[in-house]
Amino acid sequence: MGKWGAIILGAAGLVLSGQGLAGQALAKSRDAGAVSEGAQAYEAVPAADPAAARVSYRIVANDILNLQVFDEPTLSNDSLQVDASGTIQIPLIGEVVAGGRTPSDVAAEIEKRLGAKYIVNPQVVLSVKKAAPRTVSVEGQVNKPGVYEIDTNTTLLSALAKAESPTRVARLKNIVVFRNVDGKRAAARFNLNEIREGSAPDPLILSGDVVVVGFSPGKGVWRDIVQAAPLFNIFYVFR
Repeated sequence: MGKWGAIILGAAGLVLSGQGLAGQALAKSRDAGAVSEGAQAYEAVPAADPAAARVSYRIVANDILNLQVFDEPTLSNDSLQVDASGTIQIPLIGEVVAGGRTPSDVAAEIEKRLGAKYIVNPQVVLSVKKAAPRTVSVEGQVNKPGVYEIDTNTTLLSALAKAESPTRVARLKNIVVFRNVDGKRAAARFNLNEIREGSAPDPLILSGDVVVVGFSPGKGVWRDIVQAAPLFNIFYVFR
């Protein structure tokens, strides 16, 4: 086999051994329920709704709102910011939950609470003056890892496209989306091949999500071998 063959095969063995340990660690985390898969993955990270484009805008933290209460200038505010917990502060009635709700829903609650004690037949209009940036972090085996701005219709496929797609050594069956759900960190694993061919839904990506593309041991070992071996000896080594 020769010196290069021994070195290359030895290196390959070490890489495979290391990847085997990594695979065992992933298996243990999966058994422990740390990463959901299949139908359970879509419970943590639901698929995109084809009708989502027709759904009204939902307020998120750091949005700036325009609140107008008819004939009540002291209650109106054209630069009302939603705080990190998704709430706003309104004179007289105090805290109102706005995050995850439409402007019209929030306006209706403000009208109801003002009308219950303070104003006769209040008229409230609430709109979004400036939407807060929505971002996703894409990491791992993609050509351009980074943080990207998204909109309300961004899916896993479009998020990966922003990162210029997975690399040649990416493990397409191991795409994990991390998300905070009810104050807890959730992780969902998806198979990109199935999503691309249409046999699995394309999950909707939300602001604050982290997408991690896994590494394929087999592809990575072959790449490392090709890079390590002399160009003119590579075929001789494995003949």
